[in-house]
Amino acid sequence: MNRTTVVEFVLLGLANSRHLEITLFLFLGIAYFLILLGNISVITITLTNNFLQSPMYYFLRNFALLEITFTSTFLPSTLYSLLTEKKTISLPGCFLQMLFFYCLGTCTLFHMAAMSLDRYVAICHPLHYTAIMSSRFCLQLILSCWALSFLSMFPPTIMIVQLPFCGPNAMNHFYCDASLLLQLSCTDTGLIEELMFITLLIILPGTLIVTAVSYGCIIVTILHIPSSAGRRKAFSTCSAHLIVVTVFYSTCIYRYIRPEQRGGQDSDKILSLFFSVLTQTLNPYIYSLRNRQVKQALKERMLKFSGSLRQM
Repeated sequence: MNRTTVVEFVLLGLANSRHLEITLFLFLGIAYFLILLGNISVITITLTNNFLQSPMYYFLRNFALLEITFTSTFLPSTLYSLLTEKKTISLPGCFLQMLFFYCLGTCTLFHMAAMSLDRYVAICHPLHYTAIMSSRFCLQLILSCWALSFLSMFPPTIMIVQLPFCGPNAMNHFYCDASLLLQLSCTDTGLIEELMFITLLIILPGTLIVTAVSYGCIIVTILHIPSSAGRRKAFSTCSAHLIVVTVFYSTCIYRYIRPEQRGGQDSDKILSLFFSVLTQTLNPYIYSLRNRQVKQALKERMLKFSGSLRQM
């Protein structure tokens, strides 16, 4: 049987009508702007303010950088597709997008677990916080997050890259999804599917357990705070974090490790929007910009900037 080698893929995207595409372009454009604005603000403030040099802000700064790189793997191309109606992507472009999407997405999971550990030590063991969360240990933790992410996701994604694709070449998604690429391959992909499933089955519940146990211990500690105002303030911060964590993990788990997870349904695109866009938009404002010290530093920076403008 004659086979035609695929040279590009078609991403069907998020909408079928032009009106809905324009609406989604505006929505995702605003979301991407807020992601960039929030995370760049966090990076700038924590780098330039001497009072924001504790391990917590070190993790937040790295998390902000991770958020920018993760969303930039697919949102610019999605926005371009919605605006121009160009739905094709080259094979190398698709493979690179898939590789960085999965590696950086996995790094987000490890990073959230690391930040929850940092908050656990800070709240549950405040007297030992400085000794435990030393600069060296924080650097090792961050590097471990990046290394584990790429080491765990690199092998299966490279195996996908080496598969033959003979057509059809259309994916019902807005980015190059591994499960859909496996469906389009014209060879047996059972081994790769099992490897991807086992890898995600270890990483998703594993990091969730670390995060959940850390926040569980934090809540128990909060309950022992004698001041009711202190408890309310701590619960307000903790509950906001837990909402983001719940949305992120529940959509990721249902999308990638449910019993039948081959994908291609419209519901998968909605789930992907939740964990790849919605939570990324909320993260800098919930994790960082609600923080009293960060808000004070941001206010001082804005006053200094407005003062310099008036002098010009």
